[in-house]
Amino acid sequence: MNLVMAATVRIHRPEPGYAPDGTGRGFLGSGFFIAPSWVLTCAHVAMQGEGREVDVVFRTDRDSAAEMSVAGTVVATLPETGTSGHGRPGAQGPRPPVGWAAPDLALIRLLRPVDHACVYVTERPAAMLPGGTVHYVGWAGARDGQLAAVTGDCTVKGMFGGPADAEQQIRLGGDWLEPGMSGGPVVDLARGEVVGVLKSRLDGEQGGTAIGIERLRTMPVPGPAREEPHADTYQAVFHAHDRYHADRHNSPAGTERTWADTQSELPARPGRALSPKQRIDLLGRLAAFPPPVSTRGLLDLLDGLPGVQARDHRPAPRGWRDGLGALYEVRDGDGALELVLRYCMAVIAADRPYGHPPATGAAQSLWEWVRRMADDHLSRAFRKELAVLWGAARHRPDGHRGPAAAPAGPARHRERLFVLLALELRGWEQGRYDWRVSVGDTLGDFLPVAEDVRGTTLADLPGRLGAPLTEAFRRCDAPEGPAVLQVGVGRSLLDLDVADWRLTPGDPPLGAVRPVVVRRSDQPPRSEEWLKERKARWNRTGAAAMRAQALDCDDGITLRVPESETLRALAYGTVPLLCHYGADARPDAAAGLDRLLDSGFGVALWRRRGAGGGAVCTEFHRRAADTVEGTRTTEQLPYKVHELRKGVHAGRIETFWSDGLTLYYDDPHQPLPGTEQLLEAP
Repeated sequence: MNLVMAATVRIHRPEPGYAPDGTGRGFLGSGFFIAPSWVLTCAHVAMQGEGREVDVVFRTDRDSAAEMSVAGTVVATLPETGTSGHGRPGAQGPRPPVGWAAPDLALIRLLRPVDHACVYVTERPAAMLPGGTVHYVGWAGARDGQLAAVTGDCTVKGMFGGPADAEQQIRLGGDWLEPGMSGGPVVDLARGEVVGVLKSRLDGEQGGTAIGIERLRTMPVPGPAREEPHADTYQAVFHAHDRYHADRHNSPAGTERTWADTQSELPARPGRALSPKQRIDLLGRLAAFPPPVSTRGLLDLLDGLPGVQARDHRPAPRGWRDGLGALYEVRDGDGALELVLRYCMAVIAADRPYGHPPATGAAQSLWEWVRRMADDHLSRAFRKELAVLWGAARHRPDGHRGPAAAPAGPARHRERLFVLLALELRGWEQGRYDWRVSVGDTLGDFLPVAEDVRGTTLADLPGRLGAPLTEAFRRCDAPEGPAVLQVGVGRSLLDLDVADWRLTPGDPPLGAVRPVVVRRSDQPPRSEEWLKERKARWNRTGAAAMRAQALDCDDGITLRVPESETLRALAYGTVPLLCHYGADARPDAAAGLDRLLDSGFGVALWRRRGAGGGAVCTEFHRRAADTVEGTRTTEQLPYKVHELRKGVHAGRIETFWSDGLTLYYDDPHQPLPGTEQLLEAP
């Protein structure tokens, strides 16, 4: 516990001339050093300072009471803006207190370098499991007015919220938590690692809540690597963390006990592939590599390893250390070590983010570690296999790794993933909707990310969906471009302005960040003949030269959308354009859209109700026609509309005609989950 205490700090409000004296003057809460010059605490603690400035007070020597105060600045909070709330609605058990919404985490960077100790942070996903016992450390006020370090044990009772829920909190019971302890470390003594952060106590009751350390993975991902190659705070902090522990463990001049020394004295777990010292050595070598190109790339890498189910983890792994944690307990015995070494070779061969220097030295260092481990423990056949992999990776030109720029359209060299948001109206509770967020692929498979079946109002949807959608996007986005968001809704919601949503305050509209399309999820029963015709139209539209055709307007004069027989006779390359569907509320406008969709069209454009940017019909027709005809294939059309929405947000006048433009994009070869049975003969 001395190692934990040495790294635990107090957060104070900055005061001129302040000298640490052990009193509660300006005391805000607790925290701990997670890496050199980096403190992790709660957002509600750190943001009580002056603006984003705080003082960090800590002991300069683990064996003395001497203290030092260093100014720090809050670099990041999760979420960025605090909101009062009670955790996830409907959660069972005692409710967490009102305060900063979970995850309620903050990273503070010191403004000058000082020597200090750091905790060891787990790389395991979801390390705080119900039924386990954890140790906590924090600072609190004593009866004499002095601040004192407080420690104790709690039992993990369960959690508020699901795995992909932004407000997930760990429920703790079994001990009294004191005011001021928020932000302190939560430690798994059985493994000797920090697994969480204390968030709150329960008023008048034993226990409180904590945040799992893995929630840091949900920190915002910076812009494309070609624009901000070194701006990912998450990667910077954990690279520094792993180098810190590896350097101290491997230093021949060091005399103090390290976390690896302490962990090595704990009972060995069955099937453990690496000793604590080997693990810390490996993590230090992995920290010398540039981070993965994307979360999706890391998931693809892990999927290529036998028996690994990394996509089941929430939040998804983000750095090389997270990927190593995803391997734990997949196999026992020699198989576990083989899996770790295969992972290391995959890291050596992985693409590098654009803008990062070559990782030649890091690759050589990691290979030497892999070869030494294999020579000591594994078969000659496996060692030969590793040598072949090393030869291939070593002769691959490092300069060819990672794209220099992202193309305007989707990536063609690998399977395209997309995010599906499905909304369903609660028939017995008008105005409220159940929702599901999934990751889909071109093969028709969907991996659930999060869902809520308790009803959410349309006004609350953007805020409620912020964390699940962000997690899903992180799993899909690639350096080649952002993944498409498909919005599956009933006929009455096809005008929903999802492209204008802002998932967090200050964000650009969602449609300016990624392609957003709508699909119909309440298709009535259809015949096999209708489905066959619909697939044929989709296939031919993609292969033919596309042409937009206005169906409800002629030189500004509103027309009735043709009957279904006429619509079905249109050329397969036709992309219907509705000029007045969203411009008026005539009953026939909705009926006209129904006829259009009933005629088997999978692609259509219209102006959302109340939008339009002031474009007259003639300009709207001409610009839309140019857009469609200038797009070579249907699969490029979502990206073309995305470029227009980016232009509207950036204030480019030539794109204003497209304000409120909706793209209906419903691929019959990728039916929405749960709708296949609707496409049977009635």
